[in-house]
Amino acid sequence: MINIIGLGYIGLPTALMFAAHGQRVVGTDLNSDSVSKLQNGEMTFDETGMRELFSKACENGIEFTEDYKPADHYIIAVPTPYDKRSKKIDSSFVENAFKKVLEVCPEGATIILESTVSPGTIDKHIRPLLNKPVHLVHAPERIIPGNMINELKHNSRTIGADDPEVGEEVKVLYSSFCQGEIVVTDIRTAEMTKVVENTYRDINIAFANELAKICRSDDLDVYEIIRIANKHPRVNILQPGPGVGGHCISVDPWFLVGDYPGLANIVLAARKINDSMPEFVLERIYTIMQENWIKDVSRVGLYGLTYKENVDDVRESPTLQLLTCMKKHLANGIKVYDPFVKKDIVENQYHDLYEFLNGIDIVVIMVAHDDLINNAKIFKNKVILDTRNTLIFKDFSYKL
Repeated sequence: MINIIGLGYIGLPTALMFAAHGQRVVGTDLNSDSVSKLQNGEMTFDETGMRELFSKACENGIEFTEDYKPADHYIIAVPTPYDKRSKKIDSSFVENAFKKVLEVCPEGATIILESTVSPGTIDKHIRPLLNKPVHLVHAPERIIPGNMINELKHNSRTIGADDPEVGEEVKVLYSSFCQGEIVVTDIRTAEMTKVVENTYRDINIAFANELAKICRSDDLDVYEIIRIANKHPRVNILQPGPGVGGHCISVDPWFLVGDYPGLANIVLAARKINDSMPEFVLERIYTIMQENWIKDVSRVGLYGLTYKENVDDVRESPTLQLLTCMKKHLANGIKVYDPFVKKDIVENQYHDLYEFLNGIDIVVIMVAHDDLINNAKIFKNKVILDTRNTLIFKDFSYKL
């Protein structure tokens, strides 16, 4: 049996995938509301293919509970935030999960950590907790909201284990659904590999964002420059944007900054550049307000609260970062709309697109949801700052 700890954006689809492919699975979460919904057949978040997977998992007898259960295998998928002062990982969620697993697990059980951690976390924070003989494995997740099911099936995986034989056993377990290449290595290599993957992406995004700032300062079209530069066979510059969100790219690089001070210099610079983008967007909003003789910030609306398109995930989203910047400057009144965020999580949040647009003159596109593209015609009389460079507004909007 597999007991999966943490039924959030990673743990739940992983639990459903294992159960749908014939494994006996118990999903555990301390959030009683989430567990109750799952027990009643309700999804806690939606995702393409999740409902079908949920039905199949339920047919195969998946269980949901707040309790940790005796099992052969445990998969821990809990949050790993970082301390914003020290930039080091906050491993408390992982440590608490391991402690509770150790209370119920039999000797010889295999405990697999899927949560992304900084290199050395298992050696420093987990091994000292062990009070019985168990096998430790690190199999960092590699999926992204919006494409979870497909990536669970097709992405390659890394299995880090103390004992290569245990690593191979875990590889067989994941092979029940994973069609991508599964590499077995040691734990510290697996820890570093996952952090490096997300840091690489963060640095590439930072280059595009810094280029946007440089081009803005000299009245150049950054998108045209990137388009032409990318015609070179060995150049692939990404697109700039309003910032970096999500629980991976915006968090994991800080682990290297915190653990390797003085060495992770490019990593630190990239983090600072990407974290500066929401304030850069605010500066663009101010300039556009002046050019259009708009003085009241309540006439400005932010379209999009999530950190990427067509999901409901708002973790570390650039829009939330922008709103925090406004609070620091004692500014408020800006309106916000996102079709995927059903609950009020910020001030002046609207849930009807027409009502949102009726109260504003400037629309700032923070996220390019399909909803935006499908309703593009009703934006035509607004001043638009398109931070995502969507094609539908290409010829008549302000850019970064």
